[in-house]
Formats: sequence, C-alpha cells, structure tokens
Amino acid sequence: MFDAILIEKDDSGQTVSKSQVTFEPLAEGEVAVDVAWSTLNYKDALAITGSSPVVRSFPMVPGIDFSGIVSESRHPDYKPGDKVILNGWSVGEKYWGGLAKRAQVNGDFLIPLPAGISMRQAMAIGTAGYTAMLCVLALETNGVTPDVGEVLVTGATGGVGSVAVALLAAKGYNVVAVTGRASESDYLKGLGASSILDREELSGKPRPLNKERWAAAIDVAGGQVLANLLSMIKYGGTVAACGLANSMDLPTTVAPFILRGVTLKGVDSVMAPKAARQAAWAQLATDLDKEKLEAIIKTVEFEDVIDVAPQFLEGKIRGRVVVPVSPELV
Repeated sequence: MFDAILIEKDDSGQTVSKSQVTFEPLAEGEVAVDVAWSTLNYKDALAITGSSPVVRSFPMVPGIDFSGIVSESRHPDYKPGDKVILNGWSVGEKYWGGLAKRAQVNGDFLIPLPAGISMRQAMAIGTAGYTAMLCVLALETNGVTPDVGEVLVTGATGGVGSVAVALLAAKGYNVVAVTGRASESDYLKGLGASSILDREELSGKPRPLNKERWAAAIDVAGGQVLANLLSMIKYGGTVAACGLANSMDLPTTVAPFILRGVTLKGVDSVMAPKAARQAAWAQLATDLDKEKLEAIIKTVEFEDVIDVAPQFLEGKIRGRVVVPVSPELV
C-alpha cells in the first residue's frame, strides 16, 4: 500500500482524497517507479476539481508528469535503479498518474532522465516546458530565426509560456510576452521578455487581417486570441499552437493563410513519439537557463495539492508547480 491522491466518482458526484492504494503485479512491458517528484498542471487541476471531464476512468490518480527511480521492471529498456521521467501519454486521465508514491506504467511511456537535469528540475520543466520546447523547435523547423522579427508568446505567466519566453530569449529572439496581469511584467522581463502586451489587445472580435506585427508566435490560448494574432503575423510567419485556455473555437478566415502565407502548426505533447520527446529534452538540457528555471518554480507539498488545484482555474498560479513526493530519492 502507498499514498496517492485519488479521484473517485459515483452517482452522488466526485470526491478527491489522499488515500492508500495498491497495484496489481507488473504485466509484461510494465515498469514500477518510485516517484520522487511530480507536478501540478492545468490539466491536473481540471481533473482534481472536476471542472472538465478530462478523467476517462475512475478511480484515478492524477498527475500527468513524474520523475523517479525504477524499482521493478518487465520492460527490456529499464532496470531497477534507472532514473526516468514521464510526460503525457494520457497518464492521469486514462492511466494512474504521478501524484502518488509509486507509479506503474507501460515502459514505452518512459524516457531516461537526461544528463545534466535533476529529477526536481525535470519536473520544474515538466509537460509544460517540454511542450514549450516542441513549439520552439516547430518555429525553427519552419525557418523562424532571431533576425526575422519579434516572437509573441501568449499565456506568458503560465507553465508553457514562462518556459517558452526563457527559451526564446536564450536563443536571441525578441520576445513579446502576453499577459492579463500587468503586475507580472518584472517577472516576465526577468525571464527575458523584451516587451509586454496586454491580453486585452488580442481579445476583441477578430478581423480577417490586421496590420502585420510579429514574425511568429507560440499560442496556448486558442479562440479569439489565436484568431487575432493570426491576423497580425507577418508574411510567411509561423504560429505554433498548443493550447485552448481561451477556447477550442477558432473564429478566423483563410485570409492569413492564403494572402500572407502564414503557417499554423499544431503541437501535441501528449502522444508525441519517443524520438521527438528525447530530442526536445536533449535541447532543454542544454538550452534552458537553470537560474531562470528556478525563478519559474513554485513548490506545493503533496498534502496540499488538492487545496491548491482550484487556484489554477482562478488564474492565481504562475510558472511551474513542483510537488515533492519522495524527494529523498536521488
């Protein structure tokens, strides 16, 4: 038996508690991991609060990220003592996740902890930072270089946005950080943003085309925010879209795509193949300023996860939330 955050649901509704749970013996191809660190992400907050039907089976242990040490393995790539990380793969939605002292997953979901990154730092990066890196790589693959103009980042105080700002700035890009909280300007400039844009400027009714302003963008919002920024991307520019915090809708026209040659590149981190994951993490190990990473981190104790989760939905969380599950593991 081991401690876990457990989401249960019956005819009377959903309950969430810190509970004692257990696993069945390992099946072929599975790996058991003693979890050292996990995270609290927006999707975890939706699951814990029940605000969105992200959980697909009950009972469920949330936590789409974890880092830890293999304790038992029936997978050829891993042995006891290996340090590993996991991001996505519907863990915390369909399969039990990382907000527990132990995780038991398909070994194909894991990747080795990259050299130069601690288990705590891996969770400070987490799915959000790994997604940000996938977005940066998408822009670079499409020919976006620091000399072509400013790059816009929406949701800049969130996990994806914060890491994206830091990564782009480290690579020499002029970063425009979008936020609805003017009080966070110093935080964003500390990460490397060259200027701040009020989110309200992207919240009005979209026009098919507006004045060209930015060479590229990383968007976590969707909806009117994405539609507006698409109308202002310069000719031949690229937008990497990875979220729907504003809306799943996209009230735009084909004008940016056929009149300005704009590319809208969708970025998925949940089911990304292992090669893409390892490439992104290898870049994170070398490109992400670890001091700036520290500025992004908020630590929430395992016992406090349930109480803190609603703050995500209230817009009170910035950066990355790390959860020490068994931090004594090294």
